[in-house]
Amino acid sequence: MEHGLLQLWASTGLYNFTFGQVIMIVVGGLLIFLAINKGFEPLLLIPIGFGGILANIPVAAIAGPEGLLGILYHAGIETGVFPLLIFMGVGAMTDFGPLLARPSLMILGAAAQFGIFSTLFGAIAMNLVPGIEFTMADAAAIAIIGGADGPTAIYVGSRLAPDLLGAIAVAAYSYMALVPIIQPPIMKLLTTEEERKTRMTQLRRVSKLERILFPLILLLVTILLLPSATPLVGMLCFGNLLKESGVVDRLSNTAQNELINIVTIGRCHHG
Repeated sequence: MEHGLLQLWASTGLYNFTFGQVIMIVVGGLLIFLAINKGFEPLLLIPIGFGGILANIPVAAIAGPEGLLGILYHAGIETGVFPLLIFMGVGAMTDFGPLLARPSLMILGAAAQFGIFSTLFGAIAMNLVPGIEFTMADAAAIAIIGGADGPTAIYVGSRLAPDLLGAIAVAAYSYMALVPIIQPPIMKLLTTEEERKTRMTQLRRVSKLERILFPLILLLVTILLLPSATPLVGMLCFGNLLKESGVVDRLSNTAQNELINIVTIGRCHHG
């Protein structure tokens, strides 16, 4: 009888919890709290937090190869499908009109490269710390977090450093969730109150022809100059073409809403 009770106890989740699993479940609960109570990026933090809790339940093996999260990982993240579908949705939601009206705004986008390269050098410098060793591929996968773009971080991480993908995904999305906290003090430090009251206006009306040609030209330039980036940029261009063509509203609306929401749930649960 006593032996049977011991076997039953040994099969429970409480018996098999490790300290690391308890910590991660607490972290997942904290993310959910911040999303619900503080309103910090709930579309990201609730799936990430709950996925983190599910992944750390002992015995259930939800995050194992045959578990729900393992299946989602192999089907959508390891293959790179989820990031590509998200980029299609992002393209369908993006209005490039202000950029076409004022091309100099590209400088703002280029500023993200400073974050990427500074993170790259920082990751390489971590090799000076005993016990830490990042290859150039590892450092590049970590560095892409500096671009403040989750799907790109997941796509590059899955290709260059699959063993770091979980940490990269959590860091990338946690970083973006903290933007509402990080950004205001920096803006106040670098701008005056009068500058912050400036209302941005579009300089000129952008024609429909320009809006349609832009994703096609962007795709052509990417193919010629950076073909390895074509999968991501190509899906972004495709989604934007769906939106700007004006003749496939059903596809555009699906990419902007239902499809990207489904993929976001799967992606964040794994993260």
